Amino acid sequence: MRRPGLRLWLVLCVVALVAGVLWIAISVLRPMPERSLTMATGPAGGAYGVFGERYRAILAREGVHLHLVPTNGSYDNAARLRDPSSGVSVAFVQAGTTTAEESPDLQSLGSVFYEPLWLFCRCTPGGLAFHQGLGTHLSIGPPGSASRAIALRLMQLNGLDPARLRLEGYSPEQAAESLLRGELDSVIMSTSWDSPAVQRLLGDPSIGLAGFPRADAYIALLPFLSKVVLPMGVANLAQNRPPEDVVLLAPKAALVVRRDLHPALQYLLIDAAQKIHSGPGIFNAAGTFPAAEAIDLPLSDEARQMYKSGPGFLRRNLPFWLAELVQRMLLLAIPVLGLIYPLARILPSGWRWQRERRIYRMYRELGRIEVELRRMPSDSRRAELLAHLDDLAQRAAQLRLPDSFSGMCYDLKNNIQFVSDRVAGAAPRV
Repeated sequence: MRRPGLRLWLVLCVVALVAGVLWIAISVLRPMPERSLTMATGPAGGAYGVFGERYRAILAREGVHLHLVPTNGSYDNAARLRDPSSGVSVAFVQAGTTTAEESPDLQSLGSVFYEPLWLFCRCTPGGLAFHQGLGTHLSIGPPGSASRAIALRLMQLNGLDPARLRLEGYSPEQAAESLLRGELDSVIMSTSWDSPAVQRLLGDPSIGLAGFPRADAYIALLPFLSKVVLPMGVANLAQNRPPEDVVLLAPKAALVVRRDLHPALQYLLIDAAQKIHSGPGIFNAAGTFPAAEAIDLPLSDEARQMYKSGPGFLRRNLPFWLAELVQRMLLLAIPVLGLIYPLARILPSGWRWQRERRIYRMYRELGRIEVELRRMPSDSRRAELLAHLDDLAQRAAQLRLPDSFSGMCYDLKNNIQFVSDRVAGAAPRV
């Protein structure tokens, strides 16, 4: 009576259905991230390129290749991030560069370092206006850089007409070289303390560094700015460079990504940011960066969760790719279990109904034969009905059903025999 092939068929159907659901879920949820990523950095000699190299080294250890693309600076970076065809998925973007309304497809992974506005000159700095003594031939950074945008805004606030100045758009590296050769009167650049150009200029005794005595007023007018102090002698204690404390204006740089960047890659970038930027610096204490600050753009969900709770158990204890695979499989298990549970209840009932349906179909045949025989058909028709009854009895005897249906099969055979005996005029056998 048992038919193991039916149970095997049922199991295979369930497995195929679950496999189909998994395949669809995997396609939709993208369980595994890409193995390459493109980051927009900045002009030569700036901090963005230096930090980009550190990010590349850390991500390489996790099997992710980080491709670095030099740019003109923060505004250029934001523009490339907004353009999905650029291929850029992550970049450094300075505070004040864009807004959530201008860049709805961008999200922040947090602020990562200060980018002071440096005013180097071949002069002795002094006075309240930032441009006093800085000459007329300046480099304020290339178009698309944050330093150029900030310099022009400061000139406007101080009533200075840029048209009366000879302005260059050099990168930090080019600007430092030109200033040291005496080709420029001064240089304005917005970059971090780690910038090679900044270190080179701070170390040269022929170059002066101008500060912002009215820093609080600038911050009140431009709230994305912060005030930091460069301590006397910090660049060179032996030569006491700078010769006095210098108050600087310093926007913060954020690590910005496209909204559609895979959450696992966002996690890797935040983890790298913590390794690179969490230590003490000239302008910040240890642990200041990276910071969960939504200065211009909202924090991504991944960043908010990371700063709030830290990495999860799987990411703390498993290699990156294995942790990501296990985490995605666990996420997939929820809808799969939600599918399997009702199937586990419905399929057995459906399978039993299919088996019972074969018996009920034969009962309907038996009922039609019995009704027609009671109507006293002609001899030829009676012979046909008796032959049909014999055929039904043979098919009932050949039924192959699981043992749980043996009672129903036995009743069917008895009922067929009962009708047969009754038609033949014999006493019914039980």
